[in-house]
Amino acid sequence: MKIRVLGCSGAEFPERNHTGFLLDDEILFDAGSLTNVLDEREQLKIRHIFITHAHLDHIRGIPFLADNFIIRNWNHTVNILSIPPVLKTVKLSLLNRSVWPDMTVIPSPKNPVLNLVPLELNRSIKVNDYSITPYKVKHSVPAVGYLVEGPKNKSFFYTGDTGPSEMLWKKIGDKPISCLIIESSFPNRMDELAIKTGHLTPRLLQKELLKMKNMPEKIFITHLKPQVFKVIKRELEGLKIKNLTLLREGELIRI
Repeated sequence: MKIRVLGCSGAEFPERNHTGFLLDDEILFDAGSLTNVLDEREQLKIRHIFITHAHLDHIRGIPFLADNFIIRNWNHTVNILSIPPVLKTVKLSLLNRSVWPDMTVIPSPKNPVLNLVPLELNRSIKVNDYSITPYKVKHSVPAVGYLVEGPKNKSFFYTGDTGPSEMLWKKIGDKPISCLIIESSFPNRMDELAIKTGHLTPRLLQKELLKMKNMPEKIFITHLKPQVFKVIKRELEGLKIKNLTLLREGELIRI
């Protein structure tokens, strides 16, 4: 597995990109950063985009990618995959012909540039050599994380945006996970706001990790707010978890 970090920031500033993780050049998890990072050749390789939830910082690259394909007259369809409530919001609030043209019927309904594919919670689908399963996470809107299982028993779980959860770890906590990509958006002093908005702080993150029966081999932290980055970093380091790393834009994760 090769995961390219297109963006891992919890807010947008110069040199800070919103969330996007590209697996083996073809499969994207969240589209907060996409066309502002990848060139045309790299964009054309993308076949599937798995969306965790419909907040703008996780979906905004989708319409721009579709527009680039239309302008070039590329006969290329990209599957947009998530649970039905997420896809419904994408269709009604983004591809609604007011905010952006409905790219699910352009250039034609039978040959659209974007194909919305509904997923069922806890049910796997096969994409290339991977089994990908959505699991419900705790957020302010309908949201899922994705368990990706590949060859040689290699796997990773990407939470997307999540707050404290019990059911999630009951469902996946006993699975051997090579790599966990999990958020920590706010510092400890903002625990209350984090819980209210469906996010984690370092203190809340530590409690989530203790709910897992099997500690992942590697833990990568994403979605830190740049305004309080140094504080969160210091608090995460204070947890003294040896296999915990803060992600950086442009980083390449090999599993």
